[in-house]
Amino acid sequence: MSTRRTSFLAALVLGLLASCARAHDHHDDEVMSEENLAKPIDTILWMHVLVQIIAWGFMFPIGMVLGLAKSKYHVPLQATTFALTIGGYVLGHSHGGRAFPSTFHGVFANILVIFIITQLSLGIYLKLHIHEKTLRPYVVPFHSVIGKLWPVLGWTQMLLGAMTLRGYCMGGHTPQCLAHYIMGSAFIGYGILLAVAMYAGAAWLRRTGHSQEWFDSWVIFLWGIVNTFTEHRGSLTSWSHKDLQHTMLGVLWWTGGGLGIFLSRGGRRSVVPAVIIMMTGWAMSAHEQAMPISTKVHAIFGVVLGSAGLARVVEICFVLGDKPTQSPNSTDESTGRRALKSFQHFPPFLLVAGGLLFMSATDEELEYVMSLEIDHVTYTLMMISLAFIIYLYAVSLINLYFISGKNGSAGGAIAIGDADSTKGYQSVPPTPTRTKRPEYPGVMHDEEAYEMNGPSGHYADEPPSPDR
Repeated sequence: MSTRRTSFLAALVLGLLASCARAHDHHDDEVMSEENLAKPIDTILWMHVLVQIIAWGFMFPIGMVLGLAKSKYHVPLQATTFALTIGGYVLGHSHGGRAFPSTFHGVFANILVIFIITQLSLGIYLKLHIHEKTLRPYVVPFHSVIGKLWPVLGWTQMLLGAMTLRGYCMGGHTPQCLAHYIMGSAFIGYGILLAVAMYAGAAWLRRTGHSQEWFDSWVIFLWGIVNTFTEHRGSLTSWSHKDLQHTMLGVLWWTGGGLGIFLSRGGRRSVVPAVIIMMTGWAMSAHEQAMPISTKVHAIFGVVLGSAGLARVVEICFVLGDKPTQSPNSTDESTGRRALKSFQHFPPFLLVAGGLLFMSATDEELEYVMSLEIDHVTYTLMMISLAFIIYLYAVSLINLYFISGKNGSAGGAIAIGDADSTKGYQSVPPTPTRTKRPEYPGVMHDEEAYEMNGPSGHYADEPPSPDR
């Protein structure tokens, strides 16, 4: 009976989404008329904005974390969020007042419908616990990957929604918007990933045999190649000083990234990615813009980004002493996990702040800021305050992982890298697990020895102390 009811509700939801996806067409010539632009944004549309921010900005990421922790609240929360998303989707196609032109926000909403349908279908299939040895082992990781994409998909759609609401990034402003929003989001994502690695990435990095900087260098290397050949558009147009600066930044990234890959091989720590971030910050701090306020905001962005790189150098060389990210000699008694140095939060937070400042430095945004008679100092403080909120939210989600589901029952001592591949869906019957090794006083296991000395002596710069 429960399976039949679930299938009926799923069919009802999918039909509603499909019908909404075909609705709400506007003619762009009518949308751009002065009469339409003078209309206010009605209450229904504001409700749509609020509902989707709650769903995609908060509930889906929390549900993702609960899924990673295999919490019993994962499925109920995600089901509630899907229902809320459907309601917001309907509101977005039912509003009156001002109409909006066709943008990628609407296109991406329809793409998200496909993701929602896929994830709902996979979730229902997994709850049936069928095809345990044939199809299910392939469905589980697919469902897990889609679930981990929700924060990225939600961030993208919320940005597109803000652009549509304000009428930004149209026509000739599109290239600048793409550059600022993509690069700014990348810095924010980099900062959050550093925070994740700082809290819970040691086990995964240990298994890969690579350091954090090895992966950073590869991303910088590949991104630099793309930037080198895409910053100047049009073979017949002359090169401006901005084209030259942006292209040379691309060259800096792929040359430095190549050096970083070489120096960080075999699990070694490296300061090269941090130095590249520092140099990028310096270049952006001297980046001349058409408007004085834009020049000042870019300068502040450059200082913040350069400070993030410098802080990362200090962390690697002096705070950690070229050892793995987590402190090997201290434990937080309240959680049982490796304790972190307070300075380690500085680089990821500055990356988040720098990313927000860069995203907020487009001409259209700053023209609106000037129309409100807000100076660059007040505007910068607003962005830094928002960075505090985002970083608080990110580390709160990370800590939620350690106190939820299987980790809550284990005292919060399990790292993300130690999770098995079932991602919250145990097969029936459950697969056998390894017998827990007996504990002997004064004897370290391999993992503890690794944390103390590092792999193959790469981090073991000091002779063993007598008490080891």
